[in-house]
Amino acid sequence: MFNDLNAISNRRASQTGWHHTVMTCLLMLSFVFSGTSWAVDADQVTEMIAKADRYRLNSEQASKVVSVVHLFDNDKLDKTRQYNVYTRPNRESLVIFKSAVEAGQKMLMIEDNYWLLMPKSRRPIRITPMQKLLGEASVGDISTLTWSEDYQGEWVQQEIIELENGEQVTTHKLKLTAKTKGASYQSIDLWLTTDRAFPIKADLYLRSGKLAKQAWFDEGERNGLPSVVAMSLLDKIQPNKRTLIEYQEVSEQSLADKYYNPAYLSRNSVSGL
Repeated sequence: MFNDLNAISNRRASQTGWHHTVMTCLLMLSFVFSGTSWAVDADQVTEMIAKADRYRLNSEQASKVVSVVHLFDNDKLDKTRQYNVYTRPNRESLVIFKSAVEAGQKMLMIEDNYWLLMPKSRRPIRITPMQKLLGEASVGDISTLTWSEDYQGEWVQQEIIELENGEQVTTHKLKLTAKTKGASYQSIDLWLTTDRAFPIKADLYLRSGKLAKQAWFDEGERNGLPSVVAMSLLDKIQPNKRTLIEYQEVSEQSLADKYYNPAYLSRNSVSGL
């Protein structure tokens, strides 16, 4: 009898040990797979954002971007505007307003300092980061062509996004938080494809925490390279408003230092730019 009890006890102990071993292995496998498939460290996030920037600007050098902006009201085209944006490293950019109704207007951005220059005024007008988001076509949206200089990124999760054509894309969702005073938005939720870090969409939040706009990015080809060729902005505060920004030309072009001086811009016409 005692031998039978010992045999039963040994079998139970053996079964318990076997179950414990199996559970331990499963937990270890779960940890390994979750670590390799899901966890993304800070360096990887930084590289993702830099790669996403390159799809937009195609160059880390001084560049000229010709942007044509279509403004829609209740899905009807209301206005069309053109802007030539000159950008160079260290968060410096100059926006030239090219449409006839805005001819002569310029906006200069040097790090966290902003000036609006009007054709009939000899004095540059200092404006705030919030003011550059105002107007029919936000100059802040037109001139912001990179994220890596203004934002610190953090990985949130993997997420499947459905595109307008019904295609489903697996993405990394990132949370970008402004690290400069002059950033156009306080925070951004950004979705990048897992395979190429191509930007799919972005939710743009004001300093108040309010969702201001949602951006969708269109992929095309520029100089034989996959690129962001257009951005659609859905206004979340005025839902009847929608903006389509087409990047018709992106080329490496450097301007002389004088063009980044507000005093020079206020005294001289730069209509040829």
